[in-house]
Order: sequence, then C-alpha cells, then structure tokens
Amino acid sequence: MSWGTELWDQFDNLDKHTQWGIDFIERYAKFVKERLDIEQTYAKQLRNLVKKYCPKRSKEEEPRFTSCLSFYSVLNELNDYAGQREVVAEEMSHKVYGELMRYSQDFKAERKHHLQEGRKAQQHLDHCWKQMDNSKRKFERECKEAEKSQITYDRLDNDINATKSEVEKAKAQFYLRTHMADESKNEYAAQLQNFNGEQWKNFNNAIPHIFKNLQDMDERRTVKLGETYRSFAEAERRVIPIVSKCLEGMVSAAKAVDSRKDSIIVVESFKSGFDPPGDFPFEDFSQHLSRSGSDGTISSTPKVEREREAPAPRSDPKHPMSKTKNKLWLFGKKPKAPSLEDYSHLPPEQRRKRLQQRIDELGKELQKEIDQRDALNKMKDVYEKNPQMGDPISLQPKISETMCNMEKLRSELHKNETWLSEVEGKQSSRGDRRHSADNHHHTPQGRESPEGSYTDDTTQEHQTPQKRTTPPKPGQPNPDPHEFDDEFDDDDPLPVIGHCKALYSFDGQNEGTLVMADDEVLYIIEEDKGDGWTRARKQSGEEGYVPTSYVEITMEKNSKGAVTYI
Repeated sequence: MSWGTELWDQFDNLDKHTQWGIDFIERYAKFVKERLDIEQTYAKQLRNLVKKYCPKRSKEEEPRFTSCLSFYSVLNELNDYAGQREVVAEEMSHKVYGELMRYSQDFKAERKHHLQEGRKAQQHLDHCWKQMDNSKRKFERECKEAEKSQITYDRLDNDINATKSEVEKAKAQFYLRTHMADESKNEYAAQLQNFNGEQWKNFNNAIPHIFKNLQDMDERRTVKLGETYRSFAEAERRVIPIVSKCLEGMVSAAKAVDSRKDSIIVVESFKSGFDPPGDFPFEDFSQHLSRSGSDGTISSTPKVEREREAPAPRSDPKHPMSKTKNKLWLFGKKPKAPSLEDYSHLPPEQRRKRLQQRIDELGKELQKEIDQRDALNKMKDVYEKNPQMGDPISLQPKISETMCNMEKLRSELHKNETWLSEVEGKQSSRGDRRHSADNHHHTPQGRESPEGSYTDDTTQEHQTPQKRTTPPKPGQPNPDPHEFDDEFDDDDPLPVIGHCKALYSFDGQNEGTLVMADDEVLYIIEEDKGDGWTRARKQSGEEGYVPTSYVEITMEKNSKGAVTYI
C-alpha cells in the first residue's frame, strides 16, 4: 500500500510520523548504550573480584590442596567469563549503538530533504492557486463592471432626453467593459487550466513521489531496527560457546577436588618424622614407707610386686599434661620460627623434604648452566674454524660468567647435600640414643615437646611434679661430639628463655654436655630442637647441653617465641 495514493493529503501527519521514527531510534540507541555500560561495569567488577581473591603469595607458599587449586581454576574461568562480557559490550558498542547513531544522522538528513521537496511542491501549487484566484476575482469584477455599463447604455439609449454624445459615450464604455470582461475571462480560463494542470501534477506525480521516498525511508528505518535487534542478540549468542566452556571449566574444577589427595598433602606438609609418645611408667612414691599391719596396709610386698599391682594412673583433666597437650601444634597455633637457609627451624622430616627439594632445583639450574657452557664452547669452536662468522674472543666473558655460575651452584649444592646428610645422620643417631635410653631407664620414647620437637622427657611439661625419693639411674646419653662444635662460636651469650630443675644427676662426660646435680636449677638458653637435648647455663656461667628427659622445664612468659607450659 502506497503512501502517495492513500495519504496524499496527510503531509503534516507524515511529518510527525517520521519525526517519531527518529525519536524512537534515538531512544533505542540510548537503551543499548545503558546496556553496554552495564556489561562493562559488570565485567570490571568481576575482574576486580577475581583480582581480590587471587593469591598474592609466592609460588613456594601456594597451597597444593586440590580444593585451593580448583578454586583458583574457578577464578581463572571467571576472569575469562568477564572477558566475554567485555566482548559483548564491545560488539554492542560497534555493531549496535554506533550503527544506530550513524543511521540516525543519515535518517534525519534524508527526511529533511524529502520534506523540503514536499513543501516546495505545496508552495508552487499554492502560488498557482493564488494566480488563478486573482484572475477569477478580476473576471468577476470586470463582468460586474460590464453589466453596469450595459445598464447605463440601455438606460441612456431609451431616454429621449439623452444626447447623442452621452449615448455614444455610454455605448463605448459598454463595449470597453465588455472587451475587458472577455479578456479577464480568457485570463481566468488560462489560469484555471494552469492550476488544474499543476494540481494534477502535484497530487499525481510530485506528492506521490515524495511520499514514496518517505515511505521507503521509514521502511528502511524499520528494517534497520530489526537488524540492530538481531545484532543485539547475536552479540550475546556469539560468546555463548566460550561462556559454556568457562562454566564447563568450573564444573571440571569442582570434579577435581579430591579429599583423599588433600589429606595426603596435609600429611606430607606437616609430618615431623617424630615417633608418637609412649606410655607413662607407674612411679611408686610409697615404696619406702613402712606401716604396721594394723593400718590395713601391706608393707612387706616387694617393690616389683607393688608396681605390678598398682593401678594405672587415671587421666586427670586438671593434670598439667592435659594442659600441655592443648598447646601442641595439632589444634593450637604453631609458634613462628625464623626461616633459616638450612631449614633448621623445621622438624627433621620437613627439613629433609625441603633440602631435597632445594637440591633438585639446584641440580636443574646447574644442568642449565652446563648446557649453556657446552653451547658457548661449540659456538666458540665454530667461530675459530670460521672467523667470518664471528669473533671467538667475544664469547669468553659469557663463558667465564657461566663457569662462575656453575661454581656457585656446585658450592650451594654441596652445602645443601651436607645439610641433608646431617639431617639423615641425626635421625639415625636419635634412634640409637632412644634405644640406649630405653635399655637403661625405661622412660617413654618419642615424646613430642611443647614446641613440636622430640624429647625423651616424661615430666618436663609438669610445673610442680612430685619429687622422686630415689630417682632411677638414667643411662648416659651419647651425643655426637661434633654435633655441638659450632654451637658455642657466638661471642654474645644467648638470652635466658626459661629455667629448669634437674630430676636426675648427669655426669656430662661427652664434649659439649654440661654436668648437673640432682635438683640443681639451670637457665634455659636454647630449646630442644628435636634431638632430645636442651642447651642450658649454670649460675656460674658455664654452658652446655643436658638431656631434655633429665630436667623439668619452665619457659618464661616474656621471652620471645617462648611459652610457659603448666
């Protein structure tokens, strides 16, 4: 259906309709702009969220648990998802919003041109109508004047009193007016014919052509809107495959969570290598009491028999040992130790793993340097055989630098291997000492001290234990004399971090050990590091190591890194 034939008289309404079309395009463009702003803001917030929860620690400190790794995978997928939201915003900006704004400007210019042509045709038709109307009015006036002149001529012609000149004059006037009316009539007829022709052209040619252009323009506007609606949806549809892959990646990350593997990692991360604590022996403090038979007590029972008949001690919730166990690392916070190059601040098993890891890394770095040296030497040989390819002397600084790096890495590797050998040697010697002590005084082996280190002590966690009347004769520990060679090289004395009371006498025959008498009070200057020895200082200033199982230890509250165990 054509606007030119059906709406030939609706120029003003078509003007309003096309203006509404422009307003609608601009309104939809504004909607798209706000939508893409939302997408950009959403993508930015997602990226900020991912950045906020991404790990900021070094690679060595990264947790290896599958649950953490899966969470980081989810964050990576979410970051990719945010990138796809940015792609959606960019597509909408270029292919929808930008296209709408360009088309809106073209639409305005084309509409203005067509409306101007319509107004020109209407103005031309109005001009023709005015000319026709003026000739009509003139013809009407001339006809009236001719009628008046005829009436005057007829009146004078019939009047006997009128002179001949008056009659002739009236007759001439009548003929003149009649002639002028005839001319006006002809002019009116011509103008009328011209107006009718112009009007036919206007409403059959000009206006239909202009309205058809307006109709085509409006239909193109409608088609363009439909295309932008599709582009709006396509911008979202194009990213669906990648978004689906992101979601599949999140699902795969969820499936990768393995509770058993995480448990194994926990064991590998925190296994100290110490043996679990053994049973507490029964300590009979009444073996030297002598009572009469009337008291209802058995005084003649042999010591061994009394120990065998004595009931096992019950677990007392108020006992100092129960308080001490609450301070162990299992559920408490492990006191931080300074990170040392040889990892001596770690338990034996963890130290061994870290040293082995470090040795492996150094081996890889050394192999890289060796490969680089071999490559440089080959290149030097090529240059020596073919001087035109390069100067072999220019490679010497790089070769020297590589050799220097190799020496440094070999030295570092040897140092770490030495530490690893010491750790493995200490673990074996600790087993020997525990076996020797077990043969002599049957104290429980493999205790874990409050600081997480190995100790043979059965009473060190008691602040006020019962004093033994006749303490059993302890076996002589056999520390490695070379183990303490470098422990006394410091010029500055170590600070006191606690004190201890000797439960047994110790002769200190080995190098680096300290002689102590029963009930003697010593100062603690270095805790047990897991080998069953505690470094102490006498009031006289003499320092040395004593068996941890021979003393009752109390740590100072105000000492750095120390905790009082009661």
